[in-house]
Amino acid sequence: MKKVLVLEDESSIRSFVVINLRRGGYEPIEAETGAQAFEQLRRNPDVKVALLDIMLPDIDGFEVCRRIRAADPHMGIIMLTARTQEMDKVTGLMTGADDYVTKPFSPAELTARVDALYRRVGGDDVEETGELTRGPFKLNTRNRTLEKNGERVKLTQIEYSIIKLFMDNPGKALSREDILNSVWGRDYFGELKIVDVNIRRLRLKIEDDPTSPTFITTVWGYGYKWGF
Repeated sequence: MKKVLVLEDESSIRSFVVINLRRGGYEPIEAETGAQAFEQLRRNPDVKVALLDIMLPDIDGFEVCRRIRAADPHMGIIMLTARTQEMDKVTGLMTGADDYVTKPFSPAELTARVDALYRRVGGDDVEETGELTRGPFKLNTRNRTLEKNGERVKLTQIEYSIIKLFMDNPGKALSREDILNSVWGRDYFGELKIVDVNIRRLRLKIEDDPTSPTFITTVWGYGYKWGF
C-alpha cells in the first residue's frame, strides 16, 4: 500500500482527506501536530508523500517541511493551506515543498496532485541508466543524483526532473508551459508560478551567483533555457 502522511489539525478536514486518499488506493498516516508527524515518519520510513497543513498547534507547516526536506530530499511534499496570499505559496515552495493546494479543494484535485507527485517520487518512471554531462555538472540518471565539480548537490525529485529536462535540451528555450507539462504532467491543476519558484530554488543550489544565473537563464516573456 502506498503511504501518505496527512498532517492536519482540524479533524473534519483530516477525515475528508483520509477518506479520499483511501478511495484513491493510498494508506493515510495521520498526524495533528508537527511532533506527531515526525513520530509517524519515524515509525513509517516508507512514506513517500506528505500533505502538510500550515497552521498547526505546535510548530508551523513551513518548519515541518524544512525538517522533512533536510532529512529526506526525495520525499514528495504538498502544502495544504486556507490562505490565499501569494507569499504563503512562495514560502512553502522555497522551504522545500513540491506543490501546494489551497483550501477548499475538491477530492479530484487533491487525488490528482498526490497521484502526480507519487509517480514522480515513487519510481513509476522507466528506469534509465547512464550519465549526462553539461559543463561542470554530471547527472546520474540511474540513482537520480547531480554533481557539480564532483560535489553532490541535494535535489528534490521535482528539481531533479527539471534539471534533467534542461540537460536533455541544452540551449533550447523551454516555455513555462513546456516545463510544467513535462515535470508536473498535463493533467496538473496548478499555476505556472510553481515553475518560477522551483527555478528560483534550483538556482540557489546550482548557480555560482543566483542573482546573475549562467546555467539556467531566463528567456524573458517566455521561459528558461540551459546555458551549458
